Amino acid sequence: MIPAPRPPNESERLAALARYRVLDTSAEQRYDDIARLAAFLCRSPISTVTFVDRDRQWFKAQVGMPTNETPREHAFCAHTILTPNVMVVEDATRDERFHDSPLVVGEPHVRFYAGAPLITSDHHQIGSLCVIDREPRTLSPAECSALEALARLVIGELELRRSTHELAEMVHHAKTLSGLLPICSYCKDVRDDQGYWKSVEEYVISHSSAEFSHGMCPKCAKVHFPLKPGT
Repeated sequence: MIPAPRPPNESERLAALARYRVLDTSAEQRYDDIARLAAFLCRSPISTVTFVDRDRQWFKAQVGMPTNETPREHAFCAHTILTPNVMVVEDATRDERFHDSPLVVGEPHVRFYAGAPLITSDHHQIGSLCVIDREPRTLSPAECSALEALARLVIGELELRRSTHELAEMVHHAKTLSGLLPICSYCKDVRDDQGYWKSVEEYVISHSSAEFSHGMCPKCAKVHFPLKPGT
């Protein structure tokens, strides 16, 4: 077997994958449905939604696959992330990259493989939606288009997942600011959760996305800049 080389942007690709916080999460019906639909449309007994991590490929969803992950060096999908197009292997036993792979000579006895890369909005290829058969075959143009469309649906679900997490963090910060704040009666500094005193500006900036624009209220203007008699 010939392991796939690492992409030249590997560190950025892994960072993009990490931002979705999807690795090692529980099964979710939306991803399971996509895997099942891919298997049905491409007439394949096996289908996976795969993310290529640093040293493994991990399956968020699978149909007919007997494991949740495999080493990256055995991964067909590690080759798929090197191309923007669907990668098709019609007979893995005749392909020098895979003919002696543990996934070919052992379970699940891969012969046919087709994978559409999962490409993020910032052009990082973080995994693939793939279909597998135990018999050599090919993929029709219609099946290829369907696989690409379903791969885009996976990315849509990931973007929704990231937006939901970001919104939850914003709500958390808002709740933090709505709680009871210990404020010095004299200098008006605020005590944080670690017991350190900070200016109001520092505290708010560290707990929210708010920015400050300084001015002066009418009351303070009268105290610090009183009008001279006759003006």
